[in-house]
Amino acid sequence: MSSLALDLTEEQALIRDTAREVARAEFAPRALKADETGTFPTENVRKMAELGLLGIPVPQEYGGAGAGVLAFALAMEEIASVCASTALTLAAHTSLGTMPIIDFGSEEQKRKYVPRLAAGEILGSYGLTEPGAGSDAGGTQTKARREGEGYVVDGAKCFCTNASYAGTTIVTAKTDLTAQGSRGISAFILEKGMPGFTVGKKEDKLGMRASDTVQLRFEGVKVPAGQLLGKENEGFHYFMKTLDSGRIGIGALALGIAQGALDKATAYAKQRKAFGKPISQLQAVANMIADMVVDVEASRHLIYQAARLKEEGRPYGREASIGKLFASEAAMRVTDKAIQILGGYGYMQEYEVERYYRDAKLCEIGEGTSEIQRIVIARETLGRTGS
Repeated sequence: MSSLALDLTEEQALIRDTAREVARAEFAPRALKADETGTFPTENVRKMAELGLLGIPVPQEYGGAGAGVLAFALAMEEIASVCASTALTLAAHTSLGTMPIIDFGSEEQKRKYVPRLAAGEILGSYGLTEPGAGSDAGGTQTKARREGEGYVVDGAKCFCTNASYAGTTIVTAKTDLTAQGSRGISAFILEKGMPGFTVGKKEDKLGMRASDTVQLRFEGVKVPAGQLLGKENEGFHYFMKTLDSGRIGIGALALGIAQGALDKATAYAKQRKAFGKPISQLQAVANMIADMVVDVEASRHLIYQAARLKEEGRPYGREASIGKLFASEAAMRVTDKAIQILGGYGYMQEYEVERYYRDAKLCEIGEGTSEIQRIVIARETLGRTGS
């Protein structure tokens, strides 16, 4: 057990233990088949809803546990250690589909949507990325024009997690067509079933195969003015803040994947024999495991620290980027070593570490690529030092 576990509150430890128990007992046995078939983990989502895991950081007044960001990261870590697809579903629902309404929505919007999201009555999703606007999110081409008392939205989004199953999707669109770059973008809460709002192609992916990733189209979607999230033309600021927070969740996702791969590699090394003894006693293998432990523990410290800073109301964006960057790249190193330790078996689906390797790659891309994280970290650091 990590020494960091000694610093947890009783509530945080309970949430971690609850997530660990359900993940190992129910999610783990379903993970391999879900990956093979690309089947959305509906049963897992239903179970998370029953246990209150879909509303961990949501304030109690809106139906959540009010347990904070660290408790959410702990649950993410435990679930990702056995099924990253389920953890990604939880991350998108919480960080992208629910928290922006809490952070930027009106009281009416919070009362209308957040209790249902926290209870798992509906899933949340987020539509930001477009075919021509990824890391350059300011290049948004989806448009929302004023019409009567509301807006009409036209455009498309891609790589939207949970969107096939979501009751609400937060979508960004250009509302001031004269504004340049990232200015003039607004955010809207769209509901499932709105005329002209359609779910398109489901993506066939390298990893996280059981999570839902789809394209969305908006063709003359009429959106009431009350569905505007926050203020008009402030959407870029909102989703930048959302991504800052979301990086803690994706960092925890990467950490969980790495921990899961380490667990499997360690167990295998202890029972697999070569040259008359367990391979864990071979220095080459022992050194790899030591390196994996260092990566996992360092990731854990960075992610937990970012979560604690956010909970304390202190600046955390730089630390979230550092944690997400390190944990995602560490997960790639750890899963690569896990395959190497298992040798030929590591390359086979049955032993699962190859799935961890495939799943880990997304963590270097989603919520801002590693390259974007380096830009954020450099700008923050140089700004702080006055260089």
